[in-house]
Amino acid sequence: MERIWEIVSPAIPETLYMVFFSAFLSLLLGLPLGIILTLTREKGLAENRTIYGILDWIINILRSFPFVILILVVFPLSRFIVGKSIGTTASIVPLTVAATPFVARLMEGYFLEVDRGVIEAAKAMGSTNGQIVWKVLIPEALPSIVGGITMTIINIIGYSAMAGILGGGGLGDVASRYGYQRNQLDILWASVLVIIVIVQIVQFIGNKWAKALNKK
Repeated sequence: MERIWEIVSPAIPETLYMVFFSAFLSLLLGLPLGIILTLTREKGLAENRTIYGILDWIINILRSFPFVILILVVFPLSRFIVGKSIGTTASIVPLTVAATPFVARLMEGYFLEVDRGVIEAAKAMGSTNGQIVWKVLIPEALPSIVGGITMTIINIIGYSAMAGILGGGGLGDVASRYGYQRNQLDILWASVLVIIVIVQIVQFIGNKWAKALNKK
């Protein structure tokens, strides 16, 4: 058991590092994209079919890529940004590229669920589009946004395992090198168990946070 832990434990912070920064960056990029999609869509507050059409097309294309293929396609971008195409830090680039359109679509959906009457009331009071976004859309959709963040992190955890198989490090790398290539099934299942535990912790925290916001 000690031998298994010595092999698996160093991969845990690598996975958490990849997941945290990928989730942060995808939210940083995806949330504004979701806002722009909501504002520029048909009958939106700032309807612009050209901008919406272009963003909609790009997001649909990126979401269509299987993640394993996306990693290979994004290798040059990873090399340009971090100076290498493999490794834990390099994996953050394809993880972010994969998660950002997912986040954008989630946010667009959550904002569209906000009661139109509340938005119209804010417009009638003279609120600007920016004020409506920050004081109406985001606060009203916040519990759903937290649920979306939770879902995104869980998806990235799964993606990070696939990235590890292609040289990204973390638990996926350990599971591949020891569990598959060397047929050490105890290490494979230990890696899987740790991933399951991380997912359960993220889901628990996300549910608690969303429930607390709903009560408010």
